[in-house]
Amino acid sequence: MAELKGVIPPATTPFGSDDEIDHGLVRRQIDWLIGAGAHGAAVGGSTGEGHTLEMGEYTALVETAIDAAAGRIPVIAGIITDSTREAIKRGKAVAGMGAAALQVTPVHYLFRPDDESMIEHFRVMAGETGVPIIIYNVVPWTYLSPALLLRIMKEVPGVIGVKQSAGDLKLMADLVMDARPEDHIFSAVDALMYPSYALGCRGSIAAILSAAPHASVALWDAVHAGDHPRALDLHTRLLRLWNAMIADNLPACTKYAQLLQGCPAGQPRAPMPAATDAQKAAIREALSGLNIQLQAAE
Repeated sequence: MAELKGVIPPATTPFGSDDEIDHGLVRRQIDWLIGAGAHGAAVGGSTGEGHTLEMGEYTALVETAIDAAAGRIPVIAGIITDSTREAIKRGKAVAGMGAAALQVTPVHYLFRPDDESMIEHFRVMAGETGVPIIIYNVVPWTYLSPALLLRIMKEVPGVIGVKQSAGDLKLMADLVMDARPEDHIFSAVDALMYPSYALGCRGSIAAILSAAPHASVALWDAVHAGDHPRALDLHTRLLRLWNAMIADNLPACTKYAQLLQGCPAGQPRAPMPAATDAQKAAIREALSGLNIQLQAAE
C-alpha cells in the first residue's frame, strides 16, 4: 500500500456547461496539486460532488485521476452511497485501477443502521473489495463516535483509518488519543488544521487543502519543523479563507478559489449554484492575504 500521510487535497470534479465531466481539467488539477507539493489526492468525495456521480462517471473519474497521477502521489477513491450493495459495486469497479484506498461514508439517507449493522457494512465491503478503507465520518445523522470508529478499525481487517469531519476538535482529540500507531487518522476539520496536526493526526483530507494547496503544505511543513509561529500565522490566514468559503455551495466556492490560482475547475453540477459575487469577493480577499498571485477569472 502506498504511504498515506500529509496533505491530501480532495479534488473538485470539473463539469462543463453540458454538465459532463471535463477529463482534461481533471488531469490539469492533479498536476496542479502535485506541483503545490500535495502528498496525495482524493477524488469523488464531498468536495468532488461524488454524491452526484453515476457509476460510469465515477469509474471514469477515478481512472483519469490515477492515470494523471502516474504514480507520483497516491490517489484515494471516494464512495458516497446509501447501501452496502452499491458501495461494493463501486469499490470493485475501481479495485484494479490502483487506488491507494477507498474513502467510504456510512450510509446516509435518513435511517441510521445500529452499531452492529454499521460494523458489518464495513466488514463486508472490505472483504469484497480487497482495497484498504478509510471511513469518511461526515454524515450528521449517521455520525460515528470515537469509540465505534476505534472498534471498527480494531475488529475489521482492511479498515485502516478515519477521515474525521465536522468541527468538533474534542471528538478528534479523543479519536487520536486512543488510536493505535497503525490507525490512519486524517483531519477534515478545515478550520483547525494546525491543532489537528499538533494533536497527532497523520494528515488531512479537506476542502481547504484544495482551495489553497501551497499554503496548506506550508502549514504541514511548519508544524513538523516545529516552527509554531509560522504555523499559527498560516492557520490564521487559512481560517480567513475558510470563513469566506464555508457554505452550502462549498464545492463551487472551492472551484472559484482554484480558478483564481490558474486551475480552472469548471462548474458545479446542478442544482448547486455557483459562488455568489459576495463569496467571490471574500475568497479573492482571503487568497490575497495568503500572498497568492491571483489571476483573472476565466
